[in-house]
Amino acid sequence: MIKQGYEDFLRHKTDKEVNNRPVTIVKNSELVEVLSKDVKVGDILRCRRDKELPCDMVLLSSHNPEGDCYVTTANLDGETNLKIFRSLPETAILQDEESLMDLHAVIKCQQPITDLYKFVGVMELHQPGQSGPVVRSLNAENMLLRGSKVKNTLFVFGVAVYTGEQSKVALNSKKKGQKFSCLEKSMNKYLIAMLIYLVIQTCLATGLKYYFNNKDITPKSWYFYPAAEDQGDYSDSVLKFFEDLLSFLVLFNYIIPISLYVTLEMQKFSGSVWIGLDLDLYDEVTDQRAKANTSDLNEELGQVEYMFTDKTGTLTENEMQFRQCSIGGVKYREGDTGLLPCSDEETSEIKLREFILSMALCHTVHVNEDEVDGRARSDSELRRNYEASSPDEKALVEAANRLSIILARGTPEYQEILVDDKLVRYDVLNVLEFDPTRKCMSIILRTPEGNILLICKGAESTIIHKCTSGPKEEVLRHVTDFAVEGLRTLCFATRTLTEEEYGEMNKKLHEAATALDDREEKQTEVFNMIENNLTLIGATAVEDKLQDKVVETLEKLREAGIKIWVLTGDKQETAVNISHSCGHFKPTMRELMVVKTTDQRSCGERLASHHEQMGLDPRSEYALVIDGASLHFALEDHHESLRNLCLKCVAVLCCRMSPLQKALVVKLVKCSPEAPSTMAIGDGANDVSMIQEAHLGLGIMGKEGRQAVRNSDYAFARFSFLLKLLLVHGHWYYNRIAVTVQYFFYKNFAFITAQFYYACHSYFSHQTVYESLYLTLFNITCTGLPILVYGIMEQNMKAKDLLANPRYYRRLNRNSLMTLPQCAYWVALGIWQSLVFFYGFRFLIGDDASLKPNMELSGLWTFGTWVYTMCVLIVNFKLCIETSYWNWVAAVCMVVSILGYPVLISIYSGILWAEKLQISYFSSTTLYFVFFESFMSWSFWFNFILLTAIAFLPDYVYKVSMLYYQQSPKTLRQRTPLPLPKCLQSVLSHSPLRARWDTAEQLLFDEQTFYGTYSDISHANNGLPPGSYINQGFSEETDGPRSGGNDNSTSTSAKYDSNSNGVVLTTFRRVQSMTTDEKNGVSS
Repeated sequence: MIKQGYEDFLRHKTDKEVNNRPVTIVKNSELVEVLSKDVKVGDILRCRRDKELPCDMVLLSSHNPEGDCYVTTANLDGETNLKIFRSLPETAILQDEESLMDLHAVIKCQQPITDLYKFVGVMELHQPGQSGPVVRSLNAENMLLRGSKVKNTLFVFGVAVYTGEQSKVALNSKKKGQKFSCLEKSMNKYLIAMLIYLVIQTCLATGLKYYFNNKDITPKSWYFYPAAEDQGDYSDSVLKFFEDLLSFLVLFNYIIPISLYVTLEMQKFSGSVWIGLDLDLYDEVTDQRAKANTSDLNEELGQVEYMFTDKTGTLTENEMQFRQCSIGGVKYREGDTGLLPCSDEETSEIKLREFILSMALCHTVHVNEDEVDGRARSDSELRRNYEASSPDEKALVEAANRLSIILARGTPEYQEILVDDKLVRYDVLNVLEFDPTRKCMSIILRTPEGNILLICKGAESTIIHKCTSGPKEEVLRHVTDFAVEGLRTLCFATRTLTEEEYGEMNKKLHEAATALDDREEKQTEVFNMIENNLTLIGATAVEDKLQDKVVETLEKLREAGIKIWVLTGDKQETAVNISHSCGHFKPTMRELMVVKTTDQRSCGERLASHHEQMGLDPRSEYALVIDGASLHFALEDHHESLRNLCLKCVAVLCCRMSPLQKALVVKLVKCSPEAPSTMAIGDGANDVSMIQEAHLGLGIMGKEGRQAVRNSDYAFARFSFLLKLLLVHGHWYYNRIAVTVQYFFYKNFAFITAQFYYACHSYFSHQTVYESLYLTLFNITCTGLPILVYGIMEQNMKAKDLLANPRYYRRLNRNSLMTLPQCAYWVALGIWQSLVFFYGFRFLIGDDASLKPNMELSGLWTFGTWVYTMCVLIVNFKLCIETSYWNWVAAVCMVVSILGYPVLISIYSGILWAEKLQISYFSSTTLYFVFFESFMSWSFWFNFILLTAIAFLPDYVYKVSMLYYQQSPKTLRQRTPLPLPKCLQSVLSHSPLRARWDTAEQLLFDEQTFYGTYSDISHANNGLPPGSYINQGFSEETDGPRSGGNDNSTSTSAKYDSNSNGVVLTTFRRVQSMTTDEKNGVSS
């Protein structure tokens, strides 16, 4: 409870930080500062540059005279490019507090909806001298959303429309609920089963008590019956029945491990602290450590089966870099001194200048004004901060800058270019915006010479078909080469227009732009007419910079059995390119497209078609691409078909998604019949919903705010840190908690079941076989400390082994250590050992045999002390067997636990504390000197050794069986060398043993090891260098191709190791497409 309260306090602290951010509003012609939580609908806000907007608001005006502003919505949809928002002409002129107070207007709009890209409303402006209001329509272009940031504008004024829970980002967020790990759910089920067992055991003991009480022989038991009858023990009243029932319940209630919850909470809290202290999860660049917002899900890190990841800021760095280009049919790459040809050929200087000029002019990039005097006059001042609506455009303009053609200033009316330190102005006549259908954009400019120039850039599939001249074949070949390298490509083409051609084009553009019906279709038709008869001049190749080690991380996660889905709000083309460059999509995968569907019917037909295609060719690997519009129809009417299709695919990419759709996709997989463990990772507010929906939510401390970090379960700075967090910490935590839970079940059964045995031998009286102090100390002092340290520090495998072999992660999937057979084994072992403890000493003193030299008989407390001592030592020895990682802390705690028991009992039973302290609690001390008397006989110690061997015999047999039939990483390390005579080496290649090895190969890591002596291999004496391999005569045999078309073959080799006296014979499965890491894993 204290831990949960502390974690809730931390969440409250972060929420308070957001709610108490200062916000400036206009009130009574003055700027007043209030808290963000106090903003109300209708308030006029003044928001400064680079500050998050506190609510959804209609833009009234900005610092720019035109009333427009640039905004980044990366926190909402993951797009880092700038978007232009505009105010109404009537309000754009209101740029100070006094003029805004004279504004009399009413905004009418729709009820809050989740769609980020839709807003419908009107503004009624009441102006002096007019009989009625002036009505102006409002759309998404006029709406600034909460969580976005203003860029390149000193300030904006806006009126709050949606606040708090009604803002779009809040509507797209999912309320955070309590999460439980799969292990915790299993533990609760087993605890319910133990409660049922306790009730049955209690009822059975009570029933047997009344059965024996009513037997004819009972009244004849003269030595206890009269006294018991006088005390009312044989009463048949209902009250007496419940008294007996509760007495047995108290006697047997130790079967429920109450201290387990306390131990687990301490282990989990300590584990969350270790995550923050792990230096491998520390990012030096940003000076940020990993952070655990909860400690309840540590073990869930080892159970992930599906990972849902954002793209922008999670897989990528949000940075584009120009790498190569094709100019006039010649391939170039950017070097330190400029463009360098990749071959002996070179193009003319005129073509080079024309191409670079096109890169510097064909865009909608905004240039920040110089802070000094607005104009650069030296090389240092020529460096501008470019902001673009597309990251590709920014990368190309910056590349042109480095190539000595510098964009000095850009506005919607003109662009100024610095060429050879001369300022050249190009007037912007028209901009044909990018369209996903056309896959290109164009700009029409008037050059300084007065000519009209059309520059077009876009995808090669579109541009080349629009071109009638230029090196089309060479450029297309170069573009293919760029794509193979994972680079994003754009082709450039130009056209010179006459005044008559431009006049006609401009007239058609105006007619299409002002059309009331089918505006978009008419504009597309005019754009296609203009973008024709072009001359191809070249192509560019831009690298969307991935985060460090993203490709390796995704590959290792796949080896670990984790299926990866990318969910992004970005455009389809960008998302697909990134999926290829990061390795999410492989070249061998067949891509299935479910995009641009217009209704439920077309979406259903597309899904059915893909199902049929996969059925005709089930051996191929498929990757699915689906956009937000199609996903809406699929989730509405075809969710089963969509889920079945997605689960059959190797990789899934969802693009143009709203934040709420991300959560719905996670829920789609989460609620599938297999109920897999899901994990979502992102870095922006648009990822919060899926982070909260998934079983496990991870946040990246990126450039898109801290909403994802605040709402995540765990947060860190780099995507590559996932490997250490999942493969190492996840593996360790799950193993620790699983063993801790089952160890508590085991030791409590081993301890308290003897109480039931004694009840059977004591005529089902309520007498306990253990003294009350024993009951108190068992879970607290005698066995509590070692298992607590085990759950905090145990490492069943080394971190480097887990990272080198991600397949080990699969061994723990599906809660494999908490299955019913596993738990049944631990419970059965506890019951077996309780039988050994109790009846081993029961037979030792059978027929009133005396173990003392003076022939005195042993009493009840002596017998209970024997059983208790045996139990304490055996359960601690069992934990020693399970411990793989020994350090001084674990060793000291084990020694303290084992030796602390006799010390405490000696102090307690060796002194008459009632006389020393005069405390009534010790007046009934019954253990005085019993502890010392109990161990004075050699018979006890011989019996102790014998019973220890008998107690661990089933466990030994089980572990030996597992050693030979289920080769785990731990057993592989612990297995001792087995000498093989020469006569047996040839037997290894015989088919029966070979078949047995093939069966063993079906294990996850597919490896089994045998050892031979140094002298068994004659080649070892011939100076073979360490690390060389010797063939043992196995012929390669194929088992038949698996899914994906890979042939599997088996071979055997021996490797001479100079550091040992043996030669390791390793049988492994070799796959044709084996990665370097897999080969290293097999070799090791």
